[in-house]
Amino acid sequence: MSNSTNSTGAPQRISYRYCSEVSPICPVEATVLGYYPNRGVNAFLAAAFGLCMIGLVTTGVWKRTWGYSAALTAGCILEFAGYISRVLLHANPWNSSAFQTQICAIILAPTLICISIYLTLKHATLSLNPALSRIRPRLYPLIFVPADVSCLVLQAIGGSLAASAGYTHPELLESGDRVIIAGIALQCAVLGFFGFVVADYYLRTKRWVKSMEGREGEEGAVAEDDARALATWRDRRFRYFVYAVAGAYAGILIRCIYRIAEMAGGWGNPIMQDEPSFVVLEGFCIVIPVILLTAFPPGFLFPAMAEREAQRFRRKSKGEKKSPGEPVASGDEGTLTERKTAPEETAKV
Repeated sequence: MSNSTNSTGAPQRISYRYCSEVSPICPVEATVLGYYPNRGVNAFLAAAFGLCMIGLVTTGVWKRTWGYSAALTAGCILEFAGYISRVLLHANPWNSSAFQTQICAIILAPTLICISIYLTLKHATLSLNPALSRIRPRLYPLIFVPADVSCLVLQAIGGSLAASAGYTHPELLESGDRVIIAGIALQCAVLGFFGFVVADYYLRTKRWVKSMEGREGEEGAVAEDDARALATWRDRRFRYFVYAVAGAYAGILIRCIYRIAEMAGGWGNPIMQDEPSFVVLEGFCIVIPVILLTAFPPGFLFPAMAEREAQRFRRKSKGEKKSPGEPVASGDEGTLTERKTAPEETAKV
């Protein structure tokens, strides 16, 4: 809605309710975005997510990392749909269907990508030293995945409200904005807690590794499980995977902080109408993490994680349960027969 004057000079109100394309009475500046989305940049981002989607499906099926790859692939599908919609908005910024799709898809996608990141902590602790974790490894997915789904539900509700409001119901649009902010703020809190847990486990493990290195020269001083853990810690491929996950985590956290600032000013605020900041802090802060997670897959760099994922899904598909004497293959089921750190080692850590 905007004020203007008629031929007699009297003020009149112009409604954008029926705007369907750019025209003198429906200028692009009156849209929520306020600009023509750059076709080249958005097409590039759509293509990048599409290629990553193909790569994730390929490695996921090949190495059977079903849960990890499924969440990432779902996130890529949403990102792909969102940026294709922005390409369509370049042709017509008043395209309500494309506007609604890009709102929902681009806001929700990173939440799905986070699920894959959360799954890695359980497998890392199982492969190194589960006893050093303050939380049982099998509980990590049970804590972080539901919390992430809660963020997803809030953002989905907010996105639905905003999408249904379109350009014609500003009150509903603002309500959707508030719900989306709540969902993203919760996501930032979950990411922050996850980062704290990871940092705590990393420091404890680093001290434990240092204590074990001083005993490696002694015959029989290092148990077989500890030797395997030390080999994993030093494995270059494992480190590449960890660095990729850490980079992805940082990118998504930066994006979430940007989104809170962007949405806080309401729809159509100056930050929301600044495309360069959106491209860098939303587009590239998500596509770079996805590229990292696609280029450094656990199936090749962290085989223990891939094997646990494959065994877990084989059991589920066959309806089998782990036998009491069988070694731990996944922290998701059964009673963990985790090795325990000696009391003196725990005290040092």
